[in-house]
Amino acid sequence: MDNAGNTDKDKHQRTAADLLPLVGGAANITSVANCISRLRLGIADRSLVRDADIRAHGAVLGVVEDDTYQIVLGPGAVTKVAAAFGRLVEEGRAASAGAARTGALTGEAARLKAEQKRRNSTPGKLLLRRIANIFVPLIPALIACGIIAGITGVLTNVAAGYGLTGLAGFLPLLSAISAGFMSLIAVFVGVNAAKEFGGTPIVGGAVAAIIVYPGVTEVPFTLFGQELAPNQGGVLGAMGAAILAAYLERWATRWAPESIAMLIVPTFAVLVAGLVTLLVLMSVAGFVAQGVGVAADWLLGSAGVFAGFVLAGLFLPLVMLGLHQALIPIHTTLIEQSGYTMLLPILAMAGAGQVGAALAVYLRLKHNAAMRKTIRSALPAGLLGVGEPLIYGVSLPLGRPFITACVGGAFGGAVVGLLTQLGYTTGSTAIGPSGWALFPLTNGEQGIGFAVAVYAAGLLSGYIAGFVATYYFGFSAAMLAEHNAPPADAENEPEAAAAGAAPGTPPATAAP
Repeated sequence: MDNAGNTDKDKHQRTAADLLPLVGGAANITSVANCISRLRLGIADRSLVRDADIRAHGAVLGVVEDDTYQIVLGPGAVTKVAAAFGRLVEEGRAASAGAARTGALTGEAARLKAEQKRRNSTPGKLLLRRIANIFVPLIPALIACGIIAGITGVLTNVAAGYGLTGLAGFLPLLSAISAGFMSLIAVFVGVNAAKEFGGTPIVGGAVAAIIVYPGVTEVPFTLFGQELAPNQGGVLGAMGAAILAAYLERWATRWAPESIAMLIVPTFAVLVAGLVTLLVLMSVAGFVAQGVGVAADWLLGSAGVFAGFVLAGLFLPLVMLGLHQALIPIHTTLIEQSGYTMLLPILAMAGAGQVGAALAVYLRLKHNAAMRKTIRSALPAGLLGVGEPLIYGVSLPLGRPFITACVGGAFGGAVVGLLTQLGYTTGSTAIGPSGWALFPLTNGEQGIGFAVAVYAAGLLSGYIAGFVATYYFGFSAAMLAEHNAPPADAENEPEAAAAGAAPGTPPATAAP
């Protein structure tokens, strides 16, 4: 075990060491982070990055450019590579501290950097990115609590069905563990929102805590005909309150005397933002959150097939454009309201379409050893819901298979939407996982068993539709000629030998 662990550690350190000079060295790195499958690097001078060499590295599954330079390494590996990469960057900076690079960027490098920043700094993208930065750090806790809630639901059914009183006495402990985070999620959203918008995180949390405070029921105020209630407005209200507090705090800092700024600024921000939260934000955000829930129920209950087809079919393009980040607070709001989000299992069907498409590509490109190797390495991650390796390593570079993968996902979403419309609902108790990793998080109105069955039916439909659409419509004759040409020796020598020619001699052209 130790030797295997050391081998893996050495492999990830080598990968980090290989990648660092390819992105321009430690001096060219402004930030190092990672998500579930990507190493996300802030790059100072884009012209120093050697894209072709990075893509050719055996551990790299693809490259994505957004506000950061993102190297797709796959789940598991990315965390270890990111840690090793961060250490190498820090060591490199320390070693070159006395000779730091101070020269200005060349004109071409400056132009490339400005163009990259312009493309990724539109107001809409910046806002969505900030929203994602608020909620993404909460995903690990959402996943953990969601899985524990699922286990609690299964054990509750077992205890009730078999009369296990001892087990029933243990269940409140699990319920407390799974529900505690969700009861205070608004506070965590407030902390992250204040941090993201330039305020003091704890001040944002203090303002957001007003929303979950039980004593708000004693506030003699109504808006839209609603009296205030604990958690009214939920994460949407908490996010708005913390953002407002951050702006108030920054404004007050400019005029407050330095000697008493520590007393005046946070007090002013909490007081004003708190009053606005109680008198306006809680009611408005509560009205919006209620509308989100009603709209989702109506959409899937009345037009489930159409809604599922469209949402799942368009999800991959939304991911490519970064627009899927707008759905994160919607998922979180639905989880707050009913314990699960019915949108996520439908959107997860996009990954099923990718898996089916990859299997079809594997069979169609039987002579393309490099592509088949990529599929073999990326398919397990795709089955577990991590789609980037298949997207950036297989379907997107080929073009048409990306479209047929979307079609496969659309059919999977339509099946889930149809079953939801018929009353068999499935939802996810957390955001983040998809594919097979979503099974432990599924729940619905009819219980976990029905929810799992509905989700499985959608996945199977997505696999089949993605495979069929890609196998029959994912390749033109020109694409097959380009990507699936057999080796010259394998193609010509048997025919030449059959004609009595020397090996390597081109076969005679048959008469029509």
